[in-house]
Amino acid sequence: MTVRAPGRRRVAAPWVRTRLRTAPGAAAALALLVAVTAFLAAALPLAVDRYDDAGLRRALDTAGPDRTTVSLFASVTDLAAESEGWDGLEAALRPQALRDSHATLLASAGRSLPLDPEQSSHGVRTTEELVVPDPGLSRPDALPPRFSLVAQNGLADHARPRAGRLPEAPGTVTAATRTVEAAVSTETARKLRIEVGSVLHVPGLRDTPLTVRVTGVVDPLAPREAYWSADPLLRSPRLETVPDDPQRSRYWVGALLLAPDAAPALLGTPGFPERYWRLAPASSGLHGHDLPRLTSAVASLASGPLLRQARTATSPATESDTALDDVLAEHTRLRSAIGPLVALAVFGTGTVAAVVLLMAGGLAADRRRAELALLRARGGSLRGVAGRLLGETAVVAVPAAGLGLAAALLTVGGARPSHAVAAAAAVALLACAALPLRAVAAHRAVRVHAPREDIASARPSRRRTVAELTLLALAVGAVVALRTRGVSDGPEGAGAAGAPGAPGASGVSGDHLVALAPVLVGMIAALVLVRLYPLPLRGLARPAGRLRGVVGPLSLARAGRASGSAVLPLLALLTALTTAAFGGSVLSGVADTRDRAAVLAVGADARVTSPRALPSGLADRVRRVPGVREVTPVGITHHAQPLDGRTTLQLAGVDPAGYAALARHTDLGAFDRDALRATGASGSDALPALASPAVADHYGTRPFAVRLDDGAPVTVRIVLVRERTPAVAGQEFLVVDRSGLPAGAARPTSLLVTGDHPDAAELRRVAGSGTQVRVRAEELAGHADSPLRSGAERVYTAAVAAGAGYAVLALLLTLLRAAPERAALLARLRTMGLTRAQGRRLLVLESLPQALLAAVGGILTAWAAIRLLSPGVDLTALALAASSSPAGRATLRTDPVSLLVPALAVVALTVGIAAAQAWWTGRRGSVRELRAGDAR
Repeated sequence: MTVRAPGRRRVAAPWVRTRLRTAPGAAAALALLVAVTAFLAAALPLAVDRYDDAGLRRALDTAGPDRTTVSLFASVTDLAAESEGWDGLEAALRPQALRDSHATLLASAGRSLPLDPEQSSHGVRTTEELVVPDPGLSRPDALPPRFSLVAQNGLADHARPRAGRLPEAPGTVTAATRTVEAAVSTETARKLRIEVGSVLHVPGLRDTPLTVRVTGVVDPLAPREAYWSADPLLRSPRLETVPDDPQRSRYWVGALLLAPDAAPALLGTPGFPERYWRLAPASSGLHGHDLPRLTSAVASLASGPLLRQARTATSPATESDTALDDVLAEHTRLRSAIGPLVALAVFGTGTVAAVVLLMAGGLAADRRRAELALLRARGGSLRGVAGRLLGETAVVAVPAAGLGLAAALLTVGGARPSHAVAAAAAVALLACAALPLRAVAAHRAVRVHAPREDIASARPSRRRTVAELTLLALAVGAVVALRTRGVSDGPEGAGAAGAPGAPGASGVSGDHLVALAPVLVGMIAALVLVRLYPLPLRGLARPAGRLRGVVGPLSLARAGRASGSAVLPLLALLTALTTAAFGGSVLSGVADTRDRAAVLAVGADARVTSPRALPSGLADRVRRVPGVREVTPVGITHHAQPLDGRTTLQLAGVDPAGYAALARHTDLGAFDRDALRATGASGSDALPALASPAVADHYGTRPFAVRLDDGAPVTVRIVLVRERTPAVAGQEFLVVDRSGLPAGAARPTSLLVTGDHPDAAELRRVAGSGTQVRVRAEELAGHADSPLRSGAERVYTAAVAAGAGYAVLALLLTLLRAAPERAALLARLRTMGLTRAQGRRLLVLESLPQALLAAVGGILTAWAAIRLLSPGVDLTALALAASSSPAGRATLRTDPVSLLVPALAVVALTVGIAAAQAWWTGRRGSVRELRAGDAR
């Protein structure tokens, strides 16, 4: 007998600690699942933000500072009405006045439009180009050059003197000053033949010209940045053509860079000077999720409140000019077209991940069914049981989600972690709630024995029927909306694609119902299959009983007695298979469209082109380039003229045998080489010709004459019609045997190269100057060069791969759920004489019905989803760099590999796991499985 010490209280073991010590493996598995899911969920918005930011910056870099800089300008003519005489005008052009207004403009934009103070500039310039007739300057067509006088701030900070020194303004410069100093860029000095010490005479308002002494030649430190490239004339002179001149005479236009203090001298010229302020956006401070706010700020600065503030700081006559709004609109259109496509994959993968988390909670609840039933029988309340389960799950799930979030922030990074935190928190919440909710649903009533819940006997409730019909209505609405509107035309529009509150607001937003269309199709298919699955089992149960042997009938009976809660596993598998097949078809369609566009652009694996006839030995040298297998010479006449007066067309002279092989290789209008071969001597008979449909419709099959570029006529007769051909593009072309052409027209002007990855650098070296080399691989890479496209494609691929991984995990959880019961069954049957081979067959045949159901259902569901949704899915924006391409619209087509491989993998994995379980159970023996009192 144990005597309890007086005053001591009995201490119960802590629930959470006891549970974690009892099942450490299950806790570790849950932590790993939550950590991986939280990492993927948190990494998604960070990755989308990153490629969205990179895409916006690339859009601005590609457009160039001359389009992205916001220019504000005020004419001196308007300033004259505000100023009091020449003194007021001169004071308004001095550096201090411009500097103060420039600082006010930089501050007024605020955070909505981040500006780069280093590259923003201000100054005074002449708006009219002034003729400088000094001898010694470059005169292409005997016309004197013209110059713009520019007094811009910060020249010393953005240029390095190559010769001489920077210009200065000694004393006080006024409108009457007749001598100033200037510098020119290196390129301007070289092209216009200006050197240090040159004296240029710029016309003045009266007879006395303004003398400009060149004191230095400068090298721009960052010639492609906004300071020098907002107005490229500052660094690079340009050739212009005299308007309405039949001779097309040209003259140079350049810039003379004056000291800022010399700006008042521009009032003494007829150049109509103006003050200007150039505001350069700071690319590093721009983010894709701020696109609506950025667009609004640019519009406000162009004609809105910010422009009114600018006029208050500068002049009431100040005007604004920029193409930044057009650049942002182009980027918004691309972003709005790509984002919903990514959302299709993200929503599918997210659904599968959520189902797997619910399955993990369900598996834990089923494993502890007896324990929870005992707690309820001993008086445990639902609230108390659920609270304990929530506590023990939260201890594992919350730190694991935090670890996944930290890993995402460290590996992916991002300027906006709030969405990542919300995604990881949602994963943790779902993981914590799955087990308590499942337990509450299963143990609402106190029961001693649980009712039978196998598939064959389960009957859906009315509530479930109503829920399924509601889901069916949503699926129909989503499919109809996607087919009629497309994925990019949701009600939120382009602006919502960057709304701060949208989920994944940097490119994965849009109409969420439309984005859920593939998922809803998979859900409906899963619910239909769960309802239909018992029918064949009931029908086969009685015939199977007459079969010889025990394995067949027993496996079928076991399949019919599987758990009735098969909706979640089947939903996870079908959704994952649909997402994988849909995503694989999208990626395959993108790759095929890009490859087709590259082939149409080049016509072969590589192409060497020259405006004149190529050297005779070039084809042999090109054949020796690494990666080149065959070279097809082609002579192209670009302006062949039919003698009936029709507009010009392109005529290509080819070798029929080699060209027919090339057409088959590229799949561009394949034909029989004998049909194009010339039968008679050169010029004696009509040459057989391959023509485009437009030419064939006009001329039919009758012979007609065509005059070549050198004036020689040739008679052709159309025998073949093809929409496309490798040598030439366009709507009107002819292809003939070049052996029937005159010698001048038969000489090749292009070489069409086929081979495995021809060496582009070596091709260019061999081809030499004066030729253009285009390589199919480079054209293909150019379509994926955009960070927005490549980033979206990577996220899409990762989402599809993650969905496939969760499908495997769902399959493993399904099999793991039945593993203890199967092990006990095999142990009992082995005591009755069942062999190991029969045990393996039993487990495999028992698992096959549900695996085949998921595989066949997944194939049919994915095929139906692609066929239903393809009219509303346009892959052109994701696939191609140009909005219009010879490849046409990129549509969604079924990819057999993406359709079959995941489904077959499900069957193979199921069979493999069942066979492995039977092998492992046979090795362990039957003693442990047959112990009395174990719950199976």
